[in-house]
Amino acid sequence: MTATESRLEHLYADFAEAHLSPLWTQLGDLMPAAPTSQAVPHVWKWSALYPLAELAGDLVPVGRGGERRAIALANPGLGGLPFATPTLWAAIQYLGPDETAPEHRHSQNAFRFVVDGEGVWTVVDGDPVAMRRGDLLLTAGWQFHGHHNPSGRPMAWIDGLDIPFVHYTDTGFFEFGPAAVTDRTTPPTSRSERLWAHPGLSPLVRHHDTMTSPLAAYRWEHTDAALRAQLDLQDEGHPGALTPGHAGVRYSNPATGGDVLPTIRAEFHRVRAGIQTTPRRDVGSCVYQVFNGTGTFDLGETQHPVAKGDLVVVPSWTPWRVSADDELDLFSFSDAPIVERLGLNRGLAVQGAQLP
Repeated sequence: MTATESRLEHLYADFAEAHLSPLWTQLGDLMPAAPTSQAVPHVWKWSALYPLAELAGDLVPVGRGGERRAIALANPGLGGLPFATPTLWAAIQYLGPDETAPEHRHSQNAFRFVVDGEGVWTVVDGDPVAMRRGDLLLTAGWQFHGHHNPSGRPMAWIDGLDIPFVHYTDTGFFEFGPAAVTDRTTPPTSRSERLWAHPGLSPLVRHHDTMTSPLAAYRWEHTDAALRAQLDLQDEGHPGALTPGHAGVRYSNPATGGDVLPTIRAEFHRVRAGIQTTPRRDVGSCVYQVFNGTGTFDLGETQHPVAKGDLVVVPSWTPWRVSADDELDLFSFSDAPIVERLGLNRGLAVQGAQLP
């Protein structure tokens, strides 16, 4: 070993002892030429998820402590962490007949999306909100919320939260609420809908949290009507920005027109039978759930057949596209508000040869 090599070895040892790390040995990892997510593309099959949730319903009580019978998607690339992507958490939650999930609140923003069933009410800051198939229900950060099922049937849905982002930024708080939900009534329409769910009309009331939608429920009948109208207009010769035969809507904050939650974007897409979407790759991660239909997700170099209920993770900068066998309805949520607000957003169309 030369004198220089010996001094360099001592230098690295001194770095380690002083808890220092030289950039020149890690540049490729810290500043890659393009995003290289540790998360991997993956598909969770509803046919496997739901029976496991049912079994958990038989064996695991809902109550103080565990709080929710929610089973998180653990991305195979994230070393066993209960995260779907580095910024997004997704889970199937199951509530049995006559069960109540106690109230609590936390810093993390949350939503629920119902792929099948009805009968549960989620109570958000004292406002009981019915949960039905195709509905998107919001629970913004620091809102008290609990669920009660007055029906004689179990119900399952997906939860989406920004738990990984809040975890990595050390910004999380949690607080228990009452053991029982504050309102066990079952109104067909929540107070937030009565005030805010009128298209194009905003009430002249003060809305303090401008980054969060004041509307707790986005109903399926409105989503479905908007998608059908887009496709009808395409048929009449008025194509939009998407691939012909592909309609999409973004759930928006009726007070501002922005995203429904500060850290989560929610969208819904309808792809007609036989249509293939434009291949893309985007900075930021996304989770899809199949609401109706069958088709295929191309994720990088792998094709994944999907059917109703299946959950699909698209990590950052992964090339992807969707092909519909029959009409394919897809709910999606992503971390786009975080990426865009930080000025890190970037996306591009992918040449067909780069996908199978």
